[in-house]
Amino acid sequence: MGVLATEVLVLNKSYLPVHVTTVKRAFTLLYEGIAKAVDRQFTIYDFQNWSELKAEYNDDVIGIVHRVIKVPRVIVLVAYDRIPKKHVRFSRLNIFARDKNTCQYCGKRYQKTELNIDHIIPRSLGGLSTWDNVVCSCFECNKKKGGMTPEQAGMKLVKRPKKPEWTPYAVFNFKHTVYKEWAPFLNIVDASYWNVELEK
Repeated sequence: MGVLATEVLVLNKSYLPVHVTTVKRAFTLLYEGIAKAVDRQFTIYDFQNWSELKAEYNDDVIGIVHRVIKVPRVIVLVAYDRIPKKHVRFSRLNIFARDKNTCQYCGKRYQKTELNIDHIIPRSLGGLSTWDNVVCSCFECNKKKGGMTPEQAGMKLVKRPKKPEWTPYAVFNFKHTVYKEWAPFLNIVDASYWNVELEK
């Protein structure tokens, strides 16, 4: 695959990710003044200024007559300020994001791998997999609660769960490369386990 077909992260003017495009399309948007390039220090450049930047050792470049131009990995749209409208996916990732990777029984924050999803009203008692009936739980609290309700187990919730009001900025399919320049703008990593929609 040539460098022109590799990927560039597109941000809206509020610096929220809205799309992934190709280097070829990104250069078109830059040249037409629809977007500006963003470097690793978050400085923005129009096409003219970007094309005058000196490429560093590991930078991807494209060749033009008598010189090369550094490939931008992030561009920001000059006028577009909308966020793609998507429903909030009922997924492990979004449940963990809502609860801030914090056990909703003991209140301690954990790595995702040290948490699981607990049904407040257990499935065995008719509880459903819905936003207001699932929470993050550490293994110890989950084991203590078992197949009981919090009241039956003598436990209290840190807060009552509800469906988040935020909208994911963008749901990208990260089967492709994620460049280090993208990292500051991405707060969600799409891994199938974490982002698959859970069955109700």
